[in-house]
Amino acid sequence: MIVRFFELFIGLRYTRAKRRNHFISFISMTSMCGIALGVAALIIVLSVMNGFQTKLRTRILGVAAHVEIIGNGAPVAQWQRIAALADRNPQVIASAPYIEAQGLLTHDSVVQGVMVEGIKPDSFDRVTDIASHMKSGSLSSLKPGLYRIVIGSELANALGVEVGDHVTLVAPEGQITPAGLLPRLRQFTVGGIFKVGMYEYDYGLALMSLRDAATLYRIQGVTGIRLRLHDLYKAPQVSAALARELPPELNAVDWTQQHASFFRAIGMEKNVMFIILLLIVAVAAFNIVSTLIMMVTDKQSDIAILRTLGASPASVMAIFIVQGILIGVIGTLIGVGFGILVARNIDVIVPFIEHVTGVHFLSRKVYYISEVPSRLEWHDVYVTALVSMLLSFLATLYPSWRASRTNPAEALRYE
Repeated sequence: MIVRFFELFIGLRYTRAKRRNHFISFISMTSMCGIALGVAALIIVLSVMNGFQTKLRTRILGVAAHVEIIGNGAPVAQWQRIAALADRNPQVIASAPYIEAQGLLTHDSVVQGVMVEGIKPDSFDRVTDIASHMKSGSLSSLKPGLYRIVIGSELANALGVEVGDHVTLVAPEGQITPAGLLPRLRQFTVGGIFKVGMYEYDYGLALMSLRDAATLYRIQGVTGIRLRLHDLYKAPQVSAALARELPPELNAVDWTQQHASFFRAIGMEKNVMFIILLLIVAVAAFNIVSTLIMMVTDKQSDIAILRTLGASPASVMAIFIVQGILIGVIGTLIGVGFGILVARNIDVIVPFIEHVTGVHFLSRKVYYISEVPSRLEWHDVYVTALVSMLLSFLATLYPSWRASRTNPAEALRYE
């Protein structure tokens, strides 16, 4: 439907005019505020969920690899040749071999199960961010033959150790002696403590020299090779390309496969929240229906006069569509502006509310992330605004059609 100038002019004039029935103005204002609040809530919630998703991805991939080359149930032999093959891919920044095993760490009478990783500190530093999260000590202390170990902060607290203390690592595979099967154990010196902000790693990960791990666990080769990429979102393409070049006994796995369930759950939760909050916008938008129906009833004589002056039913319909859409557009623009303002300043707003109320929303003892992050994506803003205006347009159709069906003779009979 093409809206001509006089239809637009009258529609805007009706919107600004003082009405005999003030209740219609109240309903119009309520609809506009409802749309604004719904749109703002959608933008804020989606931005916070984007922030959490980005934060979690950054922390997980700060320790885990973008791509891993692993053996199918066996260690990776001749890993130097495989690492050189992977490094030839233009997307690969660095590669690092590792040995992964389980063990028990003991100190005094405290025993904790851990995931042990043998690493080469220089290459490990290029594929992970753990070195930048060291609270004390350093990864460079993991020199072969010194039997030093770097552990997470939560694990250090559980064991009650600091840098320089001694812990004993018990390997699950025992060794056969004349006295029978005895557990294989070794004393290590704590060379560093890290804190990445993920309880899973801070409590359950211990790092040691690659050669020390190979000696303790009697592994020939390595468990796998970690790769860091220039663009982590190209990990599926890189892993597929490497899989075609690797020997059949090796496999390339990217982070989207390793953490697929986790990130798929976050994405599904975001979509569900979008649908739920969109219902707020829908309810507010369809309040426009009641507003326009009451307005049509209030303007029966005006509609009849317009019809007698030559206005077509389509012109009358366009006049009331202009009114309804104007309510939706103003509400949407206010909501978009307010939503963007809050989403971009949530790192200031939330601490202020916590300070005033004395309530900390995300306790460090419970949640991986103790602050409320926000990441505004313009795609979400555009989609939210477009859907809001579309719902507003749909809400105007029936009342506007009713107005266009007004019979001038019937409307003016009692005037």
